[in-house]
Amino acid sequence: MYFDDLKIGMSVDTAPATITKEKMVDFACDYDNIPLHTDEEYAKTTLFGKLIAPGVMSFMSVWAKYLEVDFFGEELLAGKSTKIEWLKPVFADDVLTGKATITDLVERNAKNGLVEVTIEAYNQNGELVLTDVTEAIVKRRVP
Repeated sequence: MYFDDLKIGMSVDTAPATITKEKMVDFACDYDNIPLHTDEEYAKTTLFGKLIAPGVMSFMSVWAKYLEVDFFGEELLAGKSTKIEWLKPVFADDVLTGKATITDLVERNAKNGLVEVTIEAYNQNGELVLTDVTEAIVKRRVP
């Protein structure tokens, strides 16, 4: 979708993403290898009481589902930034769903604009577990 067709407040819901223990541990071993994500005995001694998913993995699980229904398609030129906030832990077997909303639009020039998309991810209990604000550069219709 072109920048010119987007409106603040437009939103899409994402399909559920299940966080499996195997994926959590595999991701952690490759990218976030700390005991809270990989060592069950250690995790039992923490305030969480069990392994938690790496935050980036939780976000990427929701992001992958967002990309299935993203606003931009072929009109996306590039990502500019992202800011993730983790609000609650994500555990094995949690099911995350997301809602992506366009929260800002800035005209950059005649060829493209900057779109801010805010993603809220919820677990199966309806608890907000993370938010993300991503900025993307999107094509404009060229007359």
